[in-house]
Amino acid sequence: MTTTTRLHPTRRLILQGAASVALLGLGNLPFAGAHAAANDKYPEEAFKLKSEADAIKALYGKTAEPSDKVKLDAPEIAENGGVVPISVTTTLDKVTSISFLVAENPFALAASYRIPDGTIPSVANRLKMAKTTNVTAIVEADGKLYSATKEVKVTVGGCGG
Repeated sequence: MTTTTRLHPTRRLILQGAASVALLGLGNLPFAGAHAAANDKYPEEAFKLKSEADAIKALYGKTAEPSDKVKLDAPEIAENGGVVPISVTTTLDKVTSISFLVAENPFALAASYRIPDGTIPSVANRLKMAKTTNVTAIVEADGKLYSATKEVKVTVGGCGG
């Protein structure tokens, strides 16, 4: 009598093999984008400034010009200053960063994003706002700064209460 042994691969064995093959395939991919982002200096000083103009200067070293190619979407009235939804899109080419500033907040610079090459320049966020004030979006494109500004009326306090 002859006994034949058949190996039945378990689900765990199949998944471990698939994961190993996937990890081996990642060895050939360049991760230059992640490496470059890790070397960017965090703009700590810009986030500490109270004035919108000072924060823009610290972040970019120049001033922005208003542009109809920067579309800032923010509510006219925010019922809760603790969570004000905003977004910005642009048709400008070669966008490298997008930043949000809130003029009357304790610190003007609320958020700043680096935009990798080949990425659609669109950012959305929820900001905390102390009171009714202007929100400004700054878009850096091809070495120049462009902006859009909108007043948002806050009915319930955010940053200050």
